Amino acid sequence: MRERFSRHSSDRKRLFSHMEIGMAGLLVCAVVLAVAQTVSGSSSRPNVLFLVVDDLRPKLGCYGESNMVTPNIDQLASKSVRFNYAYVQQAVCSPSRTSFLTGRRPDSTRIFDLRHYFRQLAGNYTTLPQHFKNNGYITQSVGKIFHPGSASGFTDDYPYSWTYPAFHAPTKKYTGKKICPRPDGKLYHDAVCPVDLNTVPGGSLPDIQNTDYTIQFLKNRSMDHKPFFVGMGYHRPHLPFAYPKEYLDLYPLSKIHLAVNPFRPPWLPNVSWTPWDELRSYEDISAMNISYPFGSVPLHYQLKLRQSYSAAASYTDAQVGRILHALDQFGLANNTIITFHGDHGWQLGEHGEWCKHTNFDIATRIPMFVYVPGVTSENTSPGKMFPFQDALSKTLKYEPVKQNSGQSLVSDALTEAVDLYATISELAGLDVPPTCPNNPFQVEFCTEGASLVPIIKNLTSPTKSAPLRWKPAVFSQYPRPSFNPGHDSINPVLSHIRIMGYTMRTAQHRYTEWLAYNHTTFTAHWDHVEAQELYVYASDPDENLNVAYVPAFQDLVTALSKQLRAGWRSALPKP
Repeated sequence: MRERFSRHSSDRKRLFSHMEIGMAGLLVCAVVLAVAQTVSGSSSRPNVLFLVVDDLRPKLGCYGESNMVTPNIDQLASKSVRFNYAYVQQAVCSPSRTSFLTGRRPDSTRIFDLRHYFRQLAGNYTTLPQHFKNNGYITQSVGKIFHPGSASGFTDDYPYSWTYPAFHAPTKKYTGKKICPRPDGKLYHDAVCPVDLNTVPGGSLPDIQNTDYTIQFLKNRSMDHKPFFVGMGYHRPHLPFAYPKEYLDLYPLSKIHLAVNPFRPPWLPNVSWTPWDELRSYEDISAMNISYPFGSVPLHYQLKLRQSYSAAASYTDAQVGRILHALDQFGLANNTIITFHGDHGWQLGEHGEWCKHTNFDIATRIPMFVYVPGVTSENTSPGKMFPFQDALSKTLKYEPVKQNSGQSLVSDALTEAVDLYATISELAGLDVPPTCPNNPFQVEFCTEGASLVPIIKNLTSPTKSAPLRWKPAVFSQYPRPSFNPGHDSINPVLSHIRIMGYTMRTAQHRYTEWLAYNHTTFTAHWDHVEAQELYVYASDPDENLNVAYVPAFQDLVTALSKQLRAGWRSALPKP
């Protein structure tokens, strides 16, 4: 067991002041949820807890990261179906969130940047929470579900999607402010930002306050018995890595290692590269005067960034644990579907890259799992399903869940975040949106994903079944303003987009084509290929060597190009 940093009892009380939640009465629901079964009667309809974590890659104990301390997320995964190969449709916040909240891909939402709102640019689509709201659910957004600001109409899509206005923590106003202490006693706007909750501006952090609000929401719902859909969006481990400083002690710097592939790959097209301006904007990084666009973060600071990412993830794990514990104590765990996923991955020095904004596997792959009470885990009496796991406690006997252990239901099928809309709808007994037509812009209710319920049924069947044949490929994309990286490469505004990179992940390969793109007609020119990438996982699991132009692979490139151009429709699971 790791040595934990000792702290005064007042500090621990400060960190977990809201953990003592009184029982709101025994609400053991006599509801047996069966996959694909409609539950009749408003008082017995299953609730939904929709957990989204910003910038979270599968760097978790339950995904085989033995050095990560994420006991609460691992506990949820052990009682869920865990998807090992889940992917987002674009590796940046608003396009990804708009995609999985509408059940449509970026080419149908027409959202590729952080500024535009899908209802104004594409269509008046029925979102996932709106679908539940239309079916009598109380819907509530807490924290970051839709990307805030202009990307969601400055309302987080209220009142379309939500019964009540979205809640944002009061301390969110300090985002972008100087809150990070340094030894000189001054505050800075740093990427690495462990803080003291006793002195941080506002006396708290957004994820703590958002968790407090969600717990109160769950308590209220446990007393009025109305079905709910609550979306809880965590800000960390998104930059800046602001977290209670105690979590640093879980990750001694002497045990932090660099990425195994910290250098820019040979034969990588310039259009594929992101110069990670997001990270460069922080004062601790900008002071290093790293050459642009291909310079490297000094090795000693790479270690500190990787350390703080891990600490921020463990801090988020604690907030997830508080909500799960409250759901359990209030007697709601036996009647609440829980989904957990990241909005995209995050690069921690792999390929010399940081942040997201690429088509690499490390940026597009996410953790994702689905908990269905009574199906993926047996129901229990209140208080026994999700006991809180305090990673800071010296008495915690924590061992990460092994990736392929029998403690959880695991799927190696290729899946996508865009699949969640149909999946949650089917699990809750609501109408499942049909597959969108070729021209989806006038169709309010449809999806471009596939319900994962058949996978869940297959894994939870009392008779041992062979894995289902599922999608042969999954698809993502990323826009660029030009072939060579520049200061608007990471988040180009729509009017600047000139190139679109379409990428396809199969079981054996990742294949990408960078195409000329017309942003006024939203059209990719498939006859104008700017660059190609091919990575072969059997010999190159970390995507370090682009072999798209190697003569020996030209037949494979031709076949994969044909498959990429056939698109997601050709990859939908067969009935």
